[in-house]
Amino acid sequence: MATVTVRAAATGAAAPAARPRIGRGLPAALALVPTALIVLVVYVGCMLWTVRLSFTSSTLLPKFDFVGLAQYERLIVNDRFVVSAQNTVIFGVLFIAGCLVLGFLLAVFIDQRVRGEGAFRTVFLFPYSMSFVVTGVAWQWFLNPGLGLEKLVRDMGFSNFTFDWLVNQEMAIYTLVIAGIWHGAGLTMAILLAGLRGVDEDLWKAARVDGVPPWRYYLSIVLPLLRPMVVTATVLLAISVVKLYDLVVAMTGGGPGIATEVPAKFVMDHLFERNNIALGTAAATLMLVTVVIIIAPWIYARYVRSKGRR
Repeated sequence: MATVTVRAAATGAAAPAARPRIGRGLPAALALVPTALIVLVVYVGCMLWTVRLSFTSSTLLPKFDFVGLAQYERLIVNDRFVVSAQNTVIFGVLFIAGCLVLGFLLAVFIDQRVRGEGAFRTVFLFPYSMSFVVTGVAWQWFLNPGLGLEKLVRDMGFSNFTFDWLVNQEMAIYTLVIAGIWHGAGLTMAILLAGLRGVDEDLWKAARVDGVPPWRYYLSIVLPLLRPMVVTATVLLAISVVKLYDLVVAMTGGGPGIATEVPAKFVMDHLFERNNIALGTAAATLMLVTVVIIIAPWIYARYVRSKGRR
């Protein structure tokens, strides 16, 4: 390289002109224009349109009047929406906690370099590869008193065995929790396992020398190191909780009664069945606000504060 440069200087040959930096990113920017327009028009535009309709009295067709917070006041006193909000809290707390605990235990198990590790990872992650509709239908069959677990145990000779949670108004929401944990624990396992593989093995050796029990090592040493992975998994699971719809429709249909009603189903029913666009969009706007509240601290901690430290 130095020889070529010297020869070029000696012969007086002009070096090739450097490509302008401004034009280098132009093709990529032009390629992203259609995507940017879709995001602005479809996503942002529809979001703003939904918020706008929530302040109207729209029923079957959109109206352009303005009624203030009337629809939100109706939501607060709507028994169905109140039950759906309570169910979201119950499902969300148990679902996120169950997925984190079970996913962490599965990640620790696989991190022991067990034989057939690839097969175990595939089996544990397989439920997450299915849609919530498939998961809901499978668990609906399994928990149906006349088809699944209860019938199987009774056919084995235990005629007094009863497991009717799916048709019990007080317990039906917990059947959704069981199915949800079965579906989402694999994702948590994959995220935490990636973090475990990044932990220095010297920490384990030092803990063994100091006589630290394995459970203490994972709880007091490893788990704090996995905090970013735990936060990421929690955010992903929380978003799944807010938009929960297909699992409920496939598994319980919101019943028995309204025992398993959730906000997303409330929105869909009012938009397409009850012909109450304003009330449905008001509920959808509250869901949007909930998602923003969940994501905003994570984005701030992940990007804004981390850049400030740099």
